[in-house]
Amino acid sequence: MKNEFTLAFNEVLEEKQLPKDVIMHALESAMVSAYRRAVNASNAQHVEAKIEPESGKVIIFAEKEVVEQVQDERTEVAIQDALKVNPTAELGTMVVVETTPRDFGRVAAQTARQVIQQRIREAERQAQLVYYEKQQGEIVNGVVQAINQQGVTVGLDMKAEGIMMRKEMIPGERFRVHDRVRALVYEAKDGSRGPQIYLSRAHRNFLRRLLENEVPEIYHGVVEIRSIAREPGERAKVAVAATQPGIDPVGACVGIRGVRIQAIVRELHDEKIDVIEWNPDTALYIAKAISPARVSGVYLNERANGGKTATVVVPEDQLSLAIGRDGQNARLAAKLTGWRIDIKSLPEAVSDTLGRVRSEPALANLLTQDADLIQRVEALIAKKAEGRLLTQEEYDSLAQFVDRVERRTASQRQAEKKVEDAHLLEVKASIPADKFNLSILDSGLPDHICFTLQEAGYMTVGDLALQLKLNEDTILALQGIGPKAMLEIHKLMESMEAEAQASQAEAVLAEVAPTAVEPEVTTPAPAAPEEQALVEAEALPVEEQPAQPEAEVEKAEVPVGAEVEVAAPAGETEEEGQPSLDEIFALKPEILETGETEEEEEGDDKKGKKKGKKKNKHVQIEYDPDRDVVIVRKKHKRGADWEEW
Repeated sequence: MKNEFTLAFNEVLEEKQLPKDVIMHALESAMVSAYRRAVNASNAQHVEAKIEPESGKVIIFAEKEVVEQVQDERTEVAIQDALKVNPTAELGTMVVVETTPRDFGRVAAQTARQVIQQRIREAERQAQLVYYEKQQGEIVNGVVQAINQQGVTVGLDMKAEGIMMRKEMIPGERFRVHDRVRALVYEAKDGSRGPQIYLSRAHRNFLRRLLENEVPEIYHGVVEIRSIAREPGERAKVAVAATQPGIDPVGACVGIRGVRIQAIVRELHDEKIDVIEWNPDTALYIAKAISPARVSGVYLNERANGGKTATVVVPEDQLSLAIGRDGQNARLAAKLTGWRIDIKSLPEAVSDTLGRVRSEPALANLLTQDADLIQRVEALIAKKAEGRLLTQEEYDSLAQFVDRVERRTASQRQAEKKVEDAHLLEVKASIPADKFNLSILDSGLPDHICFTLQEAGYMTVGDLALQLKLNEDTILALQGIGPKAMLEIHKLMESMEAEAQASQAEAVLAEVAPTAVEPEVTTPAPAAPEEQALVEAEALPVEEQPAQPEAEVEKAEVPVGAEVEVAAPAGETEEEGQPSLDEIFALKPEILETGETEEEEEGDDKKGKKKGKKKNKHVQIEYDPDRDVVIVRKKHKRGADWEEW
């Protein structure tokens, strides 16, 4: 039979709905705190507590210093007792020994109660927070526990409490204590008094979750909800679309005889719900969003000053229905589609169109092309102004006129948009591509400027540079951007342009500079007879050439392209260091050119010798593979011209 500790322990587990290890850890921590308080132990001392689940016995282990003679039992242990626990213990070392007081059971029961309750309460709150963080965006059931001016307190599962503020309640609904309520968990966070769970019945996702619960097709993904616009307690519009062919999304949501949608309406206290079919064509989608009113035409303008604007033309008798009570229908349609909607009656649309035809230069050609049609339309408008009735055919002709002019305007807008897009691409190409990957936070601008630009949607340096080149006033109009901030931004742009120009110059130099120095092969010109004889004599092998007793040739390795000094003709000073023909054959260069050399020899000042200069010369050495000889040419400068020898 289980003892009292085990029964109490299991009862706590069942009541608090917490893991076993959490409760056990809380009990052990409580025992450690009770021991410190009982013996007045220091917090720096390492203390552990072990609880035997079967018997409920508590054992305390404490770290103590090994000494010969114990003076303080709380922090010291005799060496003979330490050797029983750790045979390798030595004097001055620390060992962990059992140090459970004799009457610790009674003391622990009295002192650990509050600590255990606190730890269990903390663990319980943490479990509640984790659970309801996962439940965010889901519907939960609860019971009203209290009602005050701020809102309603709802009791939830796991003994948690949720708060539903007045603004999150459906207008007009009243609750009483102990009423059961369904609400959406839209936020769960930790607070000083435990988890704060906020509930809502006015959130649009509450309607989304109700549709998922009532319509199996939505829950299984056969029908998906594209958009929801809702005014709690009054009216809501839901756009749905089928993901599989052959499925009627509106019929699936409404159900047979409206059974499914009526269950949701009752939950929302008779809130009217319009279910429409989503359409990829924006004009058709907006026309259905205006329902139940009939629409004559929808004309889109993405480049309007107030943002994306859709002009909806409706028959005169449908104008009040399209607008709705206090503009509710038009307001919900705008929220549902994301477009700014301008609703006009057909006569009003015709009058505005005639005024645009006369005032806008782009539509001036219609005055001559469709003069008869315009006169007829003006006559019908005058007839309508007199209070006379128009036939259906006349209304159709008015609608066709508006449609024709609007389509002409739309085509002109498309042409203008193409020009703007081309200009945008051209400006974007002038900005380095890597700047669109550089975050605005890493641009070097002050932090307050970076945060302001981020809030405005300029996330990278490239986005900022693009907007500056398109329209600088847009940046200056941002709240928090003044002349000083614009000065910092201009400095950033100037440094970026300088960096781009430097990199472009480096790229051009890299393209112009050759990757490797290649010798230039030139076709030798025919030499004079005297020079040809001299060249052929020099081309002979070394052993067949006439001896030159006064000239000494020093052999040296000559790299390709280096300057080579050769013996000058008679009457000129001989140059030392000329390579032999064997070395030239070993190198086998196609062309060896030596630059012009100019050396000065200073004579002895005492002898009065004057300084002399060696004559400038230019030598070309070529190898003729067909003849297997080396050809040497020398050019000497005389006056301003060069002559060949």
